[in-house]
Order: sequence, then C-alpha cells, then structure tokens
Amino acid sequence: MADGGGDGVQVRRLMVRGVRRVVSRCRDFTAEALADWGWIPAGSEAGEERVEDVLLLVSEVVTNACLHAGGPEEFVLRRGREGVRVEVADASSEPPRPRAPRSPALPGGHGLMVLDRLAGAWGYEVRGPGVAGKVVWLEISLPPGRAPDRPPAERL
Repeated sequence: MADGGGDGVQVRRLMVRGVRRVVSRCRDFTAEALADWGWIPAGSEAGEERVEDVLLLVSEVVTNACLHAGGPEEFVLRRGREGVRVEVADASSEPPRPRAPRSPALPGGHGLMVLDRLAGAWGYEVRGPGVAGKVVWLEISLPPGRAPDRPPAERL
C-alpha cells in the first residue's frame, strides 16, 4: 500500500506481521518502490551498487527483527529529496545491540556492522504511547550522479 507524505515525501507501507518469507517480501517491495522512484535501472555501476546496498540493508534489518524481536510487524519506505529511509517496526522494546566482535569469516552477528558501513545513518525509536515495541530505521542517500528531487511546486 502506498500513501503520500508532506513536503514531497512518498511513503509506502507494508504490514508484515505473520507474513511468510518476510525478508523476500520486503526486498521485493523495496525493489518495486526503487524502480517506481527511478533508482532502477541505476544507469551506472555506482548506482547499481547503491541499489544493492539498499536491498542488503533491508535484508539485514528485517532478518534482525525475525531473529531478535519476535518478527517485524510493519515495513515502511520513505522517499525524500535526498534518499530513502527504511523503517522496521516490531513489538520488542529491546534496542539493537552489537554482538561481541567475532571473525568476519564466521556467519551471523555482522548485521549492525553492515548498517554502520552502508547506511548514511541508522538508529531506533520507541513506537509511541500505547504501542509496544520500537522502530529500527536506516537512511541511505540517492545513488551517485542523481540530483535530489525538486519539490512539486518547482517542477514544470
């Protein structure tokens, strides 16, 4: 489901509580949104890498919600002038915590390190009064070479 936001922000929401294959579903939802928003086709190798970064980050935050927070409840994409914000809501009040450092050759435990390296920013917020849980979010900038979108009032 898509809806518009103020200030030229476009918002797409996907309710995912209890959805099977939720990681794949969120990646597909994201790829569709990126295509609609002109990120795909990327037009350059750097742009293609940025799209792959977004899809990898989606996989990481949704997987973390599955493994550590009882599963995601809602998945939200917000496209603004400078890039995309990804939000994953879950019912756990436990904040994301990095694991003790371990060998990069071993699987698992590297998700927050991936967020640190690829996302422009990330964090979490409490969901709000009367709603249990948190929202883990990340932001990623436009692909290289793409100018920020102009607000609707400036378009011809």
